[in-house]
Amino acid sequence: MIIGVPKEIKDKEYRVAITPAGVDVLVKAGHKVIVERNAGVGSGISDEEYRKAGAETADTAQEVFKQADMIIKVKEPLPQEYPLLRKNQILFTYLHLAPVPELTKALMKSEIVAVAYETVELENGSLPLLTPMSEVAGKIAVQVGAYYLMRAHGGMGVLLGGVPGVEKRRVVIIGGGVVGTSAAKVAIGLGAKVVIINQTIERLRYLDNIFGDRVETLASNFYNIKKAVVEADLVIGAVLIKGAKAPHLVTREMISKMKKGSVIVDVSIDQGGCVETIKPTSHSDPIYEVDGVIHYGVTNMPGAVPRTSTFALTNATLPYIVKLANLGINALRQDHALAKGVNVFKGKITYKAVAEAIGMDFVPLEKLL
Repeated sequence: MIIGVPKEIKDKEYRVAITPAGVDVLVKAGHKVIVERNAGVGSGISDEEYRKAGAETADTAQEVFKQADMIIKVKEPLPQEYPLLRKNQILFTYLHLAPVPELTKALMKSEIVAVAYETVELENGSLPLLTPMSEVAGKIAVQVGAYYLMRAHGGMGVLLGGVPGVEKRRVVIIGGGVVGTSAAKVAIGLGAKVVIINQTIERLRYLDNIFGDRVETLASNFYNIKKAVVEADLVIGAVLIKGAKAPHLVTREMISKMKKGSVIVDVSIDQGGCVETIKPTSHSDPIYEVDGVIHYGVTNMPGAVPRTSTFALTNATLPYIVKLANLGINALRQDHALAKGVNVFKGKITYKAVAEAIGMDFVPLEKLL
């Protein structure tokens, strides 16, 4: 199979979909890998490193898309890439389609097989290809929040951990999954008071066991969320419903009662965000204010630390890339986890939560294979 790796074009997106080690594995398995020129530079990987591993390089994305049987990326295609997609081509990347109907329709129109990293799901319910970037985003969220709490960056001018004789500040994390747990680790490390809100009591028990009295755990309901958000200095949105649009758990009314200069970082923004007033932003223009509260809604947060993110992502995706390269769509018949990753298959939506979110018909993948 010919595997194409285009350069990412989202704002300040410096990740790349494969490392030289991944190229080496694919080439030794008998496949051809074409990497767009300078695709890895932002992650500290040169074209020469890719060539030494056995890849070919192409000058343009058009060349990569034209030749490849499978395109592997990090982020979803942007409108200028839609015309490059070809019928029956496999696209393997993060898609987050629920809040983006125009992208979904473009994928359907192209009649490709679109496999989303974020919905590949193991039998135990875990999401192996979303986990590494969730870990990165959760840790970045606290760093970003601490940065914007500084007065010089628009915040109220506080240090999360305080100092002797001065109070610690309050970090409220809504969602106790991978993002929320990773955020809690950093917030605790900085000395903040940490509150984690989660829907399932079993998960709260787990978090209480691993963090002990270093965090306060609360059951997710309107009353608890409102009270915690109003008292917070930093709110981190870490809500995930697999493949679906995130619910608005933090309302405009709650935000209007928050302290001026407090900060919201909504990591759920890829799925539409769990804060009513959040909107997608970019690394070039990351924040805006509502009622004096700073909102951060960057949709590709891990792109800020591309070296770490690229290697963490490839560690997780490579076995699935190899399987798709070796077997093509037959891999979807053999690997149940990979089959769950298929969101669009040759013009049909095959992920129920996506179909429901954008009001279109859902067709089970097994009917199409």
